[in-house]
Amino acid sequence: MKPTGVIAIARRTILQLGRRPLYWFAMFLTPLFCIVFMTSEMREGLPVQAPAAIVDLDRSSMSRQITRTLGAMQMVDLTTNAGNFREACDAMKRGEIYGFFMIPRNFEKDVLAGSSPTISFYTNMTYYVPGTMLFKNFKTVAVYTKAGIVLNLLQSAGMSQEEAMAMVNPVNITARPIGNPELNYGIYLNNGFVPGILQVLIMLVTCYTIFEEVKRNTSPEWMRMAGGNVYKAIFGKMLPQTFWWWIMALFMEMWLFKYCHYPMHGSWFWLTLSELLYVLACQGFALLLCSAVPNLRFSLSICALTSILSFSLAAYSFPVQSMYPAVGILSYLLPARYNVLIYFNEALNGLDIYYSRIWFCAYILFAIAPLALLWRLRPRLLKPSYMP
Repeated sequence: MKPTGVIAIARRTILQLGRRPLYWFAMFLTPLFCIVFMTSEMREGLPVQAPAAIVDLDRSSMSRQITRTLGAMQMVDLTTNAGNFREACDAMKRGEIYGFFMIPRNFEKDVLAGSSPTISFYTNMTYYVPGTMLFKNFKTVAVYTKAGIVLNLLQSAGMSQEEAMAMVNPVNITARPIGNPELNYGIYLNNGFVPGILQVLIMLVTCYTIFEEVKRNTSPEWMRMAGGNVYKAIFGKMLPQTFWWWIMALFMEMWLFKYCHYPMHGSWFWLTLSELLYVLACQGFALLLCSAVPNLRFSLSICALTSILSFSLAAYSFPVQSMYPAVGILSYLLPARYNVLIYFNEALNGLDIYYSRIWFCAYILFAIAPLALLWRLRPRLLKPSYMP
């Protein structure tokens, strides 16, 4: 007599996972590659030395001073000294530079005459990160240049340096970034993108392992081992997968916080519990979608669509408050959203668990939600009918 029960189903699942290279690729190679690749790409923290050009049409001592100031900035690499506007535009269109800073003709002469010359700068926002960083640095140089000119004019009019500075800069600003004082992009983005990739893989593997039984016409044998109980069948099928995804989640946590030395200001226990519950929430969300649409092609497509949308809807880089309300509310229907909120509270801000309790409850709701719809899978598993 063939073995039955949850343990027998779990053993059968382990053999299925181990025999197919597809599962090795999806559950082992891909997450490892993504974790290492993402952290390696952002190991510098901030983009540095973005290629840029200077268009100096004045060739005066003042314009050369501006050029030296711009070239000394950490995130600007003046690789090109363009002779005119069109030459700089062509270089930007070819992708050789991400922006250029243009000083007009007679700049120093106009400044000394008391007129208002215009400094122009252009950035290629198709490449959002380097374009934004160049825009910030170009604007800083332009503002400082204006302030320096006004300061010199005031001093030449008889004001002391202290009085002139009080007029040029009446309010001093001290910025203290909380949680991520280094302004490290990796600390912020990798702790959202890497769990987001893990969510995609968990949901797709969960969906495929269930409907693969239907595709291969082995689901009746699977249900026989569960005694016809679909809840027991799903539990046995998910058990080994859950343990494996827990290992990958813990590896991800150790890699980010121990190897990459990302800041950890809160409780290791609650952050670890968050990662474990995150795996259950992703599996539960996938099971909910599979139960609602018990078809391999459709359910895989829905799982892929919803998990991919989490990269934008989970508000890693665009705040929910700035989204359209009808779109922003969708962010709370994805497990990745709660993972990043708990990460902010626990790791970056070091807050008490009291402020994250509602997000942990959301994990539990995701994990138990499919229990209400699993009965829809039973007839499909007992009498498989695969539609390619």
